[in-house]
Amino acid sequence: MKMVPKLIAALFLLSLTVGTVVADQPVEAPDSCTYCGMNRTKFAHSRMLVRYSDGSSTGTCSIHCMAVELATHIDKQPSSLEVGAYDTRKLINAESAVWVIGGDKMGVMTSRAKWAFADQSAAEAFIKSHQGSIGSFDDAIRVSYEDMYLDIKMIRERRAAKRMKQQHAH
Repeated sequence: MKMVPKLIAALFLLSLTVGTVVADQPVEAPDSCTYCGMNRTKFAHSRMLVRYSDGSSTGTCSIHCMAVELATHIDKQPSSLEVGAYDTRKLINAESAVWVIGGDKMGVMTSRAKWAFADQSAAEAFIKSHQGSIGSFDDAIRVSYEDMYLDIKMIRERRAAKRMKQQHAH
């Protein structure tokens, strides 16, 4: 009988380890965002990948950075756009994903979040817990452009504050 508690404890620890390993699985190249340098594995739940018809591709940490990519490469034709599903971290088609815009969870590189889900029920469950509204990819990318100025201003201010804190620490 003494083996049962030890077995349960061992299984619990194994489940934590397996969950951590799955959560930290590296994502497709590149490792870091082309625009801001953030780790794309850490932000697997919001990362994006565009493949162009010329065979090139670009990976970003978020729809914010993907909006920058698409705006600055206007002459390149995307052949696919993928996004990390918020709940599974798996790449899904960004244009057919169900997007949740807004809510009480801070977005990646943006104050107004834009999260992608593979299906409507997962998006609705997220909204029950964190608010927001259902939208399409077109809605999410349009809102990304609308938010761009304030988001860049916020990012600059945060980075300046971080630099000041680092300077005072040394």
